Amino acid sequence: MGSGFKLARQVERAVQEREKNQKESKKTAKIGITSHACKPGGEDEMPPSQPVTPIINVPPPVRLSGSRATSEIPPISSVSIPAAAGSKGAAAAPIAAGDEPFESALGLGELASLTVTNEAEALSYEVNTKEEFRKTWSPKFTLRSHFDSIRSIYFHPTESALITASEDHSLKLWNLQKTVPQKKSNILDVEPIYTFRGHSAPVLSVVINSTSEMCFSGSADSTIICWSIPSLDIDPYGPYNSENLSGILVAHTDAVWDLAVQTGSLQLLSASADGTCRLWSPTLKSPLLNSYIPEQEGYGVPTSIDFIRTETSQMVASYSSAQCVIYDLETAAPVVALDSAKTYNNSPSTQINKVVSHPTLPLTVTAHEDRHIRFFDNNTGKQIHTMVAHLDAVTSLAVDPNGLYLLSGSHDCSIRLWNLDSKTCVQEITSHRKKFDEAIYDVAFHPNRPYIASAGADGLAKVFV
Repeated sequence: MGSGFKLARQVERAVQEREKNQKESKKTAKIGITSHACKPGGEDEMPPSQPVTPIINVPPPVRLSGSRATSEIPPISSVSIPAAAGSKGAAAAPIAAGDEPFESALGLGELASLTVTNEAEALSYEVNTKEEFRKTWSPKFTLRSHFDSIRSIYFHPTESALITASEDHSLKLWNLQKTVPQKKSNILDVEPIYTFRGHSAPVLSVVINSTSEMCFSGSADSTIICWSIPSLDIDPYGPYNSENLSGILVAHTDAVWDLAVQTGSLQLLSASADGTCRLWSPTLKSPLLNSYIPEQEGYGVPTSIDFIRTETSQMVASYSSAQCVIYDLETAAPVVALDSAKTYNNSPSTQINKVVSHPTLPLTVTAHEDRHIRFFDNNTGKQIHTMVAHLDAVTSLAVDPNGLYLLSGSHDCSIRLWNLDSKTCVQEITSHRKKFDEAIYDVAFHPNRPYIASAGADGLAKVFV
């Protein structure tokens, strides 16, 4: 028992005598209270204690249990520390919890500096402005149904829906309004409402025209198939309707790696491993309008293609040799050769994987196998900025409809959101797992809804809000 028992008895007797004396005389200013309790072991009597407040001078503080009532324990504000040597008669000033002398008396040491401030801030965190909120994207939907890697993803122009293209030879239509809630998770699973079947090889690209009536898919079987998009209220378990296959565009002789559609137009661009880029108008009887072949040899094969959004009569194509050329759509003549091949070392490790055109500025952005993203002026062809953007090859790019943010995907399993004004990364999201050292194949912005999406080699597509 020792000193702890002795201290408990001192506190108990002091409280009892104080209550007794207060009843006997309320007019007395000071009452001398003398405790005649003997210590265990036959020690002498204790010296008179200070009036009113008991003095506690033995750490640590006593925890009373059993039949003792909690109300008998003096509150922390009434605990006093004995005066220092040389001021024997002076009354010790009460100290507040958290003061250094009290912390040292408790023997907390380094633990005294620990607080729960961070926990409190996390619980009460609030986003003050809409701008800050829009910079933060969180996973909301997981699209799982494909049996192989998803190569391309494209949002419906107006609705909360999208289409994915996979190496399992199929495309799938997803309605984000029809979800399957998951227990113990805020992320919702989505099942496809329709599957497009018609290709005989992996589907490498998909786009939807601006009227949202048709979509187009390019495949390793060298064909481009035109599909009519079924209603988003279609029964996902109904019979398969093969009439949605509207037509097949045949001209390429090798895999069709990329497609692009013109905003407000029915024109379609394709880039193929046969070394050509082609312009189509799928609704015409003779849909092929033009072909674009580099004037010089050594360009390699086209890897990506896009319309110049600020100049509707031009398009840009990138090549495996890291060359990037802007062509005139009507004459098929090269207009500007972008200064993009400086870092090419005659190997695929420095090729361009994706090219996109800025929606409002004469600017072209390229994603490279050497982890870089580069920016070029469409008028002069000069490089205006370059940056190491990922830890592995940059595979995909997307610019938001307002031209303020750039989204990039990489084989390092992350997608990153960039502020195009400052060229700084404002958010990084790890979204997919690697498969054969490849991770993310495509990223996309919704044209008018707060959605972004990514497609991966793990066979999943993920949508963030």
